[in-house]
Amino acid sequence: MTWDGGGTPKKGVAGVIRLIVTGACGRMGTAVLKLAAGDPDFKVTHILEARAHPLMGTRIDVPGVKGVSFLLEDDLEACIDDCEVIVDFSEPGAAQAFFGLAASRGKAMIIGTTAIPPGVLEEMRKTRGARAVISPNMSIGVNLLFSLTGRAAAVLGKGYDAEIVEMHHRLKKDAPSGTALRLRDAIKGAEPGRPWIDVTGRHGLVGERKADEIGLFALRGGDIVGEHTVIFAGPGERIELTHRAYSRENFARGALAAAKWIVRQGSGIYDMADVLGLK
Repeated sequence: MTWDGGGTPKKGVAGVIRLIVTGACGRMGTAVLKLAAGDPDFKVTHILEARAHPLMGTRIDVPGVKGVSFLLEDDLEACIDDCEVIVDFSEPGAAQAFFGLAASRGKAMIIGTTAIPPGVLEEMRKTRGARAVISPNMSIGVNLLFSLTGRAAAVLGKGYDAEIVEMHHRLKKDAPSGTALRLRDAIKGAEPGRPWIDVTGRHGLVGERKADEIGLFALRGGDIVGEHTVIFAGPGERIELTHRAYSRENFARGALAAAKWIVRQGSGIYDMADVLGLK
C-alpha cells in the first residue's frame, strides 16, 4: 500500500519493540523518531512519508542522535511485516488506509493524526481484529485534562457556562483542534441528554448566550505548540483548567508509552485514558 493520500500481542527479539513511523518528516513524526531512536525498548525499522515528499528515497538523519539515519520510504505494505507497532502522525486519509492494512496483518497502531471524521472513526472501531490506540492528543497532561474536565462538568452542571479556547501555530490546518473537540465531548458526556449547541464564533448582535451553548474558539499564530483552556463561568466565580505544551516531545513521549502498552493488549480500539488507567 503506497501513501496516496487482531493480532497476537508480542515483542520483537530480546523484548525490543519493532516500530514503523509514518509521517516521519512532519513535526510530530520527527519528535517520535528522535525519542524512539534513543530508547532501548524500540528498534525503528522503517520511516514513511507521502510519495510526493521531496526527500523521498533519501536517507534522513535523526535530529540529536548522532550517526543514525533511515531511508525514507512510501510503501507500508512492503515493510509492514517488519514491525509490531506503527506510530502514525500523517493525515486522515492515510491514517485510515494504514489502519485497515495494519488490522489485516495483525499489527498494532498508535494513531495521533487529528481531524479524522467521526463517521470514519466509528467505522474504524468496528474493524474486526484491529488493535490500536487512537487519540487526538497523546500528551499525558492533556489526557488528565480530559478527565478533569469531565469531572468538573458533572459537578458544576447547568449553573456554569462552558467555553473552550485553544491556540496553535500558524501552520495548523484544522480548527477547532482535535483536542478542543475531545474536551467538548468530555463536557457533553457529563449530561448526555442535554441539547448542546456548538458555537465556533460570535459576531454582531447575536443575542444573549443560550444556556446549552459550548463555545469553541481557535486562535492561530507564531510557533505555539498547543494551548487549551476550559472555562466554567458561574455566578460569582470562574473556574479555568489550562494545559500548555512547550515541546512536541511530550506528545511523542505519550505515543511511545502507548506503543509499549499496546503490545501487551488484545484486539480492541483504545485511547490514552486506557493507557494511563484513567477509566
